[in-house]
Amino acid sequence: MSKNRMEAFSDGVIAIIITIMVLEMRVPHEPTFEALRPLWPVFACYVLSFTNLGVWWSNHHHLLHASQHINGGVLWANLHLLFWLSLIPFVTGWMGENHFAPASVAAYGIVALMAGVAYSILTRALIAADGKGSVLAGAIGRDMKGNLSLAFYAAAIGFAFVLNWISLAFYVLVALMWLVPDRRIEKRIAS
Repeated sequence: MSKNRMEAFSDGVIAIIITIMVLEMRVPHEPTFEALRPLWPVFACYVLSFTNLGVWWSNHHHLLHASQHINGGVLWANLHLLFWLSLIPFVTGWMGENHFAPASVAAYGIVALMAGVAYSILTRALIAADGKGSVLAGAIGRDMKGNLSLAFYAAAIGFAFVLNWISLAFYVLVALMWLVPDRRIEKRIAS
């Protein structure tokens, strides 16, 4: 099977998710900068989620670029990832509208953690389709970066009910860790 259709579909879904997020931001009725002040949590959540979706999209692109084959298992693993990513607008809006309330911050972490698990499953499905000696398998290795990301998301869920700013810091930290697309894949492809 060709991976082009799966990649195009994924790109379209992620673009729609980002569009839904921006459409959820409500325009104030007053034409003053003061009217924007109450919207700062909504905008901050949007920036966090836009960045995270950009990170997911960029790394998903690299993952598919390094893989050679797809099969039914890969297609379903990809849909599993897209399912969790499609929930990001909901938890983003909930967190922003409620000014980072603990339950909303934890829900954001649950969605991020499940997206991370889904990404890991997709990675393993692609490696299985390409074989253990593939470029992707060599690039991913033991996937310390991915496992560390999952640990940070899990910790963030717990911290949401104690010090939710630590949870937010973990979300930003994971985004920063992955901001530059996975260099392990780029190095493997180049060699």
